[in-house]
Amino acid sequence: MLKFGRFALLGSAALVFALAPAPLRAQDSKASTDKTEAEWNAQKVEAKRSQVDATAGAALDKLLKENSAAKELYEKAYGWAAFDNLKLGFFFSGGGGKGVAVAKKTGKRTYMSMGSAGFGLAFGGKKYEVVFLFQDSATFNAFVDKGWQAQGAANATAGNANVGGQTGFVNGMAIYQISGTGLMAQVDLSGTKYFKDKELN
Repeated sequence: MLKFGRFALLGSAALVFALAPAPLRAQDSKASTDKTEAEWNAQKVEAKRSQVDATAGAALDKLLKENSAAKELYEKAYGWAAFDNLKLGFFFSGGGGKGVAVAKKTGKRTYMSMGSAGFGLAFGGKKYEVVFLFQDSATFNAFVDKGWQAQGAANATAGNANVGGQTGFVNGMAIYQISGTGLMAQVDLSGTKYFKDKELN
């Protein structure tokens, strides 16, 4: 009887949790997000840079591993930049994220932010990583120093039958968007701005 009673108690507890009001769970989720944001804000600049470097480097590595055409362009590129909305995006209001732009020859890093044009708008729940490859110093420096805004959806040329991505530079850039399922055949960054991060530089 004692053993049965324990199982009955556990079953009742599980039922109470399952029937808990949805708003309570939402509040718990928000509290968790607020805590994570607070933890990010509490980190020193060096720690934030390291975290951005790690996520950006992982995005680049994933791209080069998945797409041979991108790897060839990377070898020719003056520099690259990678932004993470997947791991870092929830730290920032408006659905933004962080990234870094790197000049290959010198290794100089410029930390940057990404966000919607209105900053009150979210990305509609999209979670993704973006990698830019820059053909020359002029394009790279303009992106870093002046910032860049995507005016609309950009249709990337398919690299092969299974993996999407640009096979050449267009206006000095090649852009790749990676979702949770892998490299996307169509890049859609409409309304997204990229600009220097004042805190991390």
